[in-house]
Amino acid sequence: MTKSLEDLGDIARRAVELAAELVRTSTPHQITEKSDRDTVTDVDVKVEQEVRAFLSRETPGYGFLGEEEGQVGDEVNMWTLDPIDGTSNFAHGLPLCAVSLALVREGWPIVAEITAPLLGLRYSAIRGEGAFANSTRMHASRTAELSKAIVSIGDYAVGEGAKAKNERRLRLTALLAERVERVRMFGSAAIDLAWVAEGRTDATVMLANKPWDTAAGVLIAREAGALAFDSAGDPHTPRSSATIVAAAGIADAVASVVQQAPGQTV
Repeated sequence: MTKSLEDLGDIARRAVELAAELVRTSTPHQITEKSDRDTVTDVDVKVEQEVRAFLSRETPGYGFLGEEEGQVGDEVNMWTLDPIDGTSNFAHGLPLCAVSLALVREGWPIVAEITAPLLGLRYSAIRGEGAFANSTRMHASRTAELSKAIVSIGDYAVGEGAKAKNERRLRLTALLAERVERVRMFGSAAIDLAWVAEGRTDATVMLANKPWDTAAGVLIAREAGALAFDSAGDPHTPRSSATIVAAAGIADAVASVVQQAPGQTV
């Protein structure tokens, strides 16, 4: 039987609650390097395996893409999970980490759940039905001046080619620092996007677009009234190489700053 979006939203909520409990109650005992300065813990893997098993039972026939163990199954309906977004924070005992889950249909997110278990925060959205922090509808900020904006930026690059990639990121950081009220780096793409949706921050700029990092957060932000676009200022798509989300009143100004720092992204 075909499941409604509301049913799928409930399944996503329960999956993320399962993940959140594991994150809250687990301590990483094994930390493994995936590449230069990019790590995964045994808790990341455990969360991904448990959520994948739950979703397989609840939505048989749906595909699954996890950051740690890759993709299996159908590509038309695909659950996309980052089991712990902000693994470095989590491994060091910092609470800025999140579980990010989206249902992607034909390439576009239609259901989204983000929870920051160590902060007690939960965000959700269903396409066309708004975005919510717990049961409270969210709205992006009404900030209209870049000089009054709090803007978060994505992590600097690590691994192969990091030096070249970070040249652009450092230029962009400097340009933002000259123009905005404050620049912040939280270390979790999901939190970056959810906090723009909630109006805690006014924009976020990430020169990357991995589906497990951004699918859920972009849907939540758009449903809260924020604008999502790429480094050229065009509407953000699953194929964009950058993920920039901003309150409507400063979107053009943010896009202009990003375009003043051309260079390599991912």
